[in-house]
Amino acid sequence: MLPLQGFHFDRPLVLFQSDDWGRVGLRDQDGLEQLRASGLVLGDRAYDFYTLETAEDIAALSGVLRRHRDSIGRRPCVGMNFIVSNLDFAKMGSDAFREIHLLPLAEGLPAGWNRPGLVDAYRQGIADGAFFPALHGSTHFCQSAVERNLSANGERTALLRTLWQAGTPYIHWRMPWIGYEYWDAEKPEDERMLAAETQRTLIGQTVGAFAKMFCTLPRSACAPGYRANDDTHRAWAQHGIRVAQNGPGTLAPPHFDRFELLHLFRTVEFEPATDKAFSVEKCLADAEACFERGVPAIVSVHSINFHSTVRDFRSPTLRALEEFLTALESKHQDLLYLHDENLYELASTGCYQTPQGTVQLNVVRKSFPRAGLARQRHQ
Repeated sequence: MLPLQGFHFDRPLVLFQSDDWGRVGLRDQDGLEQLRASGLVLGDRAYDFYTLETAEDIAALSGVLRRHRDSIGRRPCVGMNFIVSNLDFAKMGSDAFREIHLLPLAEGLPAGWNRPGLVDAYRQGIADGAFFPALHGSTHFCQSAVERNLSANGERTALLRTLWQAGTPYIHWRMPWIGYEYWDAEKPEDERMLAAETQRTLIGQTVGAFAKMFCTLPRSACAPGYRANDDTHRAWAQHGIRVAQNGPGTLAPPHFDRFELLHLFRTVEFEPATDKAFSVEKCLADAEACFERGVPAIVSVHSINFHSTVRDFRSPTLRALEEFLTALESKHQDLLYLHDENLYELASTGCYQTPQGTVQLNVVRKSFPRAGLARQRHQ
């Protein structure tokens, strides 16, 4: 129960963290029609239309980022958390969908999926500094939970096979029993997180797939569903990860844990596609609250907000993003755009390196209570 030492900063800092890149969902209009023909009613929530970004979606986002600069002339950078494998529907279908097979993102997309130039668009955006690649997971869902329901031969089994036949892995809100990668939703509460050795093996495999995709090791990670524990953090640290991303719910400052991971907490929820109450004004107010407290404004914006092939979520999101960035830059002449590794360097040394040169800040350590963190982690 001792207080933690957190980092506070003397300039407004803005980071973007974005989940679910590389993860396939609804297989565009063909998949939508196939699922509707099977009797599934779609359209109740935005995630019924989650698909997969296109090269054009990536280019449009990069175009908005290129039009903006912080106080040292640096563009905003979106931290992209990647799911590095998808279900291999062709291989699974040859065995009547009796078991799970994965296809690494580095080896392409599942049969029936067509995204010309997408991988090149990821890599070009990273090379240009518009994107910062980070680790999300291999599957997003808990494989043991899906395998258990797949072998039960009940309604859940039928739903899984209906989705898989249409090239869609799952629609989470309709089937929360699939859990998250390291978290089995239907186990007793104190057994939901996977065993330490299981997590370590999964994370090792995921880091390997990430390295194959991007020719570098991940430095930042966000657990699917934000479900992580000490075992997750220990395994991340053992595999070279330096930043642990946490979900919204607290204004706690960045701080190091006992594994020397820098914990960051999302403070601005920028989700026009899924939040009916979304407004740019609310996001700006949340960012200002961070600046007043000396903590970074860490903006959460999931990849669905940039999808365009089934529903055009991209256009309103980019308009809102333009407005948000313009307002920040107009009000704060000392604004700085960073990504996770920059902030790790800043917390460690008091400065960070950019193509524009070395940036040095006044970084102050202050104590803060653990209670707020406990509430956020158990939501």
